[in-house]
Amino acid sequence: MTEPEERAAHHVQSLERGLAVIRAFNAGAPELTLSDVARATGLTRAAARRFLLTLVDLGYVRTDGKYFSLTARVLELGYAFLSSMTLPDVAQPHLERLSAEVRESSSVSVLDGTDIVYVARVAVSRIMTVTINVGTRFPAHATSMGHVLLAWLDNGELAEYLAKASLDKLTSHTLTDSDALLKELQAVRVLGWALVDQELEEGLRSIAAPIRDRRGRVIAAVNVSTHASRTSRERVCEEMLPALLATAKRIEGDLAHAPVQARRG
Repeated sequence: MTEPEERAAHHVQSLERGLAVIRAFNAGAPELTLSDVARATGLTRAAARRFLLTLVDLGYVRTDGKYFSLTARVLELGYAFLSSMTLPDVAQPHLERLSAEVRESSSVSVLDGTDIVYVARVAVSRIMTVTINVGTRFPAHATSMGHVLLAWLDNGELAEYLAKASLDKLTSHTLTDSDALLKELQAVRVLGWALVDQELEEGLRSIAAPIRDRRGRVIAAVNVSTHASRTSRERVCEEMLPALLATAKRIEGDLAHAPVQARRG
């Protein structure tokens, strides 16, 4: 594990390392050996073993003696965040109305590090090779909701994002140059919405708009996604965009009267 040069006095390194052990598991690596975890986290085998066995004691990890895997209890960590947010509950009925109107899937996401994380979704049809659920993550640079969320970061936050992000080329259309991405984000801020055409996956076309809190801060994004073979860019802008913008405004209106404010991840 790479250690930062300086840490604040309050920083608890053991907590950071324990969370790194949890994050070592993912869809591509649901089961890991002790050596796998040590390698993924940069910990020594002895340290990795202590963290893993502690997580076993707490019920977040199971083991057969050789392989370790997460248990369903880790979902509590994510659900604790989601349940503290007003946004998913407020957004869901509006997404259902939007999807019924445009006959396409719609979602709401927040920014978490260099990724967007889905917090609400209505799926009309499956147009991606992966299934999208609440909690699904995608790299922000390749998504319409990501472009929206990045466009309204302040200069310091955007510089921090660019320093951390890996602008991977996911399709032949993906923006991987930071200058080109910044130019696109500037255009998004002027327009007030973002259209991403097959940057995350070939054939996927998506349009997104910001969701603001009562103080005008962009805290989330809402989108409509469609397949490029059945919906042209022109139709997306002419028919879907007005419904999308109206939905964003309705969500904002409900959030303004909600007892707990949604917050950016």
